[in-house]
Amino acid sequence: MPKKDYYEILGVPRNATTEEIKKAYRKLAMEYHPDRNPGNKEAEEKFKEITEAYQILSDPEKRKRYDMYGHSGISESDYIHFTDVHDIFEVFRDIFDSFGGGFFDDFFGTRTQTRKVQKGIPGSDRKLRLKLTLEEIATGVRKKLKIKHFKVCDACGGTGAKSRGGYTVCPVCNGTGEVKQVRRGFFGQMVTITTCANCGGEGKVIKEPCNVCGGEGRVYGESMVEVDIPAGVKEGNYLTIRGYGDAGIRGGPSGDLIVVIEEEPHPLFVRKGNDIYYTLLISFPEAVLGSEVEVPYINGSTIKLKIEPGTSSGKEIKLKGKGLPSVDKNSRGDFIVKVDIWVPDKVTEAEKELLQKLLKEGKNIKPNADKKRN
Repeated sequence: MPKKDYYEILGVPRNATTEEIKKAYRKLAMEYHPDRNPGNKEAEEKFKEITEAYQILSDPEKRKRYDMYGHSGISESDYIHFTDVHDIFEVFRDIFDSFGGGFFDDFFGTRTQTRKVQKGIPGSDRKLRLKLTLEEIATGVRKKLKIKHFKVCDACGGTGAKSRGGYTVCPVCNGTGEVKQVRRGFFGQMVTITTCANCGGEGKVIKEPCNVCGGEGRVYGESMVEVDIPAGVKEGNYLTIRGYGDAGIRGGPSGDLIVVIEEEPHPLFVRKGNDIYYTLLISFPEAVLGSEVEVPYINGSTIKLKIEPGTSSGKEIKLKGKGLPSVDKNSRGDFIVKVDIWVPDKVTEAEKELLQKLLKEGKNIKPNADKKRN
């Protein structure tokens, strides 16, 4: 079963800051902590899942590899492995305490914190599927992509307002962007903070919307972007192009462009991992007597190959290091030529006579059936 996207697990956009990732993890960890959900195996698995996502996204180097290559860019050594879910809290205790008051203050106490009013509403990510030939995958390639997405409105500069300063303070939240509710429960006073529905958490509302975008601060259009595809990528790999998704609403941050790699079938070669396979057809005389042939190669050139006398059908001739490079460039696959003996559908009378003569006189034309049984 394929792993879930780490950004989706934490509920953050791909352009989220480290601080936003930390806050999202802290909130979810408090919700699914085993002490708060005794005996709930589903909550325990969720707690492990969000911790796994946080370990990768909170580390700049690991996050970069994950953004470039997805789960295939992450190895087991990138994770801290726990034998007890309670150990997770101990390892990441500083995340909770760094917000002040400590973890259990939020669990059972009365602490509240002020929230920074968000600027606009973040834009969504866009996904684009990019088909590559085997030749492009072998060398890497730069591609110019046309994207259809929401772009910042030029008329209002993305503000959504017809004129500069065309906003007023939201009357519902008084500019805070959030609405608070205080409740008393078994564990003490609990403060619930929700985003203001009237202003969407912005703390302000538009007095007079822009005539072009209708107050959104963005319009639908096309953009061009160039992207460098490294050699060795494979089907399902993806690259993240920051900021080329949909523009945010009223100045919110843009989403990302997710370029998903697809491989086009090749008429001559078959890819298996980083190995390249080619089927070579040779005649029966070539298989018996040996020969020297030229086979096509993935860079458009040819390779001279020696067929040894007595080569049987199905034999594989391996050319080490002539396959595809790995994405990290630390290794390279092989180019493997699989020999297949060609049998003609029709033969001339002269060829037929020679074959019949060979069949009668030749001792090695076929294996001895009696010896084979023994």
